[in-house]
Amino acid sequence: MKRKSNLIGSLLQNFFLQFLVNQRNVSTQTIASYRDTFRLLLQFVHDRKKIEPSAVCLGDLNVEIVLSFLEYLELDRHNSIRSRNQRLAAIRAFFRMVALRDPESISQASQILAIPLKRADHRVIKALSREEVEAIISAPDLSQWNGRRDHALLLTLYNTGARVSEVISLRCRQVHFGMSTYLQLHGKGRKERTVPLWPKTANVLRAWFQEIDELGNSLIFPSVRGRPLTRNGVNYILQQAISAASDKQPSLRDKKISPHSMRHSTAMHLLQSGVDISMIALWLGHESTDTTHVYLEADLDTKEQALRRLTPAGKEVPRFKATDEVLAFLATL
Repeated sequence: MKRKSNLIGSLLQNFFLQFLVNQRNVSTQTIASYRDTFRLLLQFVHDRKKIEPSAVCLGDLNVEIVLSFLEYLELDRHNSIRSRNQRLAAIRAFFRMVALRDPESISQASQILAIPLKRADHRVIKALSREEVEAIISAPDLSQWNGRRDHALLLTLYNTGARVSEVISLRCRQVHFGMSTYLQLHGKGRKERTVPLWPKTANVLRAWFQEIDELGNSLIFPSVRGRPLTRNGVNYILQQAISAASDKQPSLRDKKISPHSMRHSTAMHLLQSGVDISMIALWLGHESTDTTHVYLEADLDTKEQALRRLTPAGKEVPRFKATDEVLAFLATL
C-alpha cells in the first residue's frame, strides 16, 4: 500500500505554498510557470499510465517518465528547446525540495536532478529599423478609443523597452509627470527600475489618462471591458498595427515580429545611438551586461565602425602593373 505522505498532491502543496512562497519568495510569474509545468506533467502521466492526478505518487515520476515528458514537449507540443528547459527547471526545483524533505527519495531525486539542460542554437537577434518602428506606432486609428490606447501602448513599449508582462500590469501611479517624466517598472526577479519618457510619450500618456479612470491603482492599458490585457491581446494589437503599416513599409510583410521585437529594437537603437552597454542593461532590467551583449553581437553597424578605427594588418601589396613584355606575350595567345 502506498504511503499517503508520498502522494504527489501533498508534496506539490508544500512545494508551492511553503518552499516557493515562504522560503524562496519567488515571483508570481515563476509560480505561474511552475504551475503550468505540473499541470502538463500530471496530464501526461494520466494519458500514459492512466493514473488520476490525485492518485499519482512520487514513485510514478521516475526519470523515465520525466524524460518521456520532455520528449513529448518537443515532438508533440512542438515546444522550443528553451521552453523544454524551463519545464525541466521547474521539475528539478521540485525534486530539490523532495531530496530535503524525504531522504528515502534521494536516489530518485538525484537521477532527475542529473538530467541536463538541452543546448539550443544561438540565434542572432533581429531588430526592426527605426522607420519600421515608426510606421507600426503610427498605424493605429487615433479617431477610435482602441486606436488611441494601442498607439499609447506601442509607443510606451518602444520608449521603455519593457517586457509585455510589465506593460500589461502598469498602473497609473507608476507614471510620474514633471520636469522629467518617468515610468516605474516592476520587472523580472522582483527588480524595480525607472525609465525616462520622451516628451512625446509623456504627452500621449497625459492625453490618454484623461480618457481613463486616473485613480492610482487603475490600469493604464485596459481591455474594452476594463480588464488587464493578455499577452495574446498585446500580440493581436501589434499584428493589426503591422498589417496596417505594411503599405508604407513593405519590409514588414516578410518579418516575424512579436511584442518582444519592440524590446529588441529599443536596445539596438540605444546601442546605435552610442549609449553604453551597461546603461542599456539597466534600461532593460537585465541581471548583468552578459545578457545585453547579444545586441553587440547582432549590430553590424557598430562592428563596421569598430573595424574602420582599426589599421589593417600586414604589408601594403602594390597594385599589379603589366609590363610591355607581358602585354606582348598576352597578345600572342
